[in-house]
Amino acid sequence: MKPPLFTLHEDEMTFTAIRAQGSGGQNVNKVSNAVHLRFDVPASSLPDGIKARLLALSDQRITADGVVVIKAQTSRSLEANRVDAIARLHALVHSVSVPPKARKATRPTYGSQQRRLQGKATRGQVKALRGRVGGVE
Repeated sequence: MKPPLFTLHEDEMTFTAIRAQGSGGQNVNKVSNAVHLRFDVPASSLPDGIKARLLALSDQRITADGVVVIKAQTSRSLEANRVDAIARLHALVHSVSVPPKARKATRPTYGSQQRRLQGKATRGQVKALRGRVGGVE
């Protein structure tokens, strides 16, 4: 297995403890266990290609300023939510780490062209038969 093409440094991430949403009884109202992770893409140490592809994503977690905001609140533990947020950030960056392959232009085969033209001719005949019957005026 190849090593990853990037490294994410924790000193480039900002963590904020917030109160989680949803059910959880009294505990959810008292304890700030959810985590907001903020990662500034333009100011990060990621390679320029990965930065560009990450900023080009139409992902709701990326702000207009290029800051990735991830909210983790699945666990009741602050540390578990922190680890979950880091893992989700890694997954997001890994999804754009490999550049897409360039499309190689191809031409349609002779057989596929003939099948297309035959289908068009058949449909044209069907539509031609939908006119008035006979020449009665």
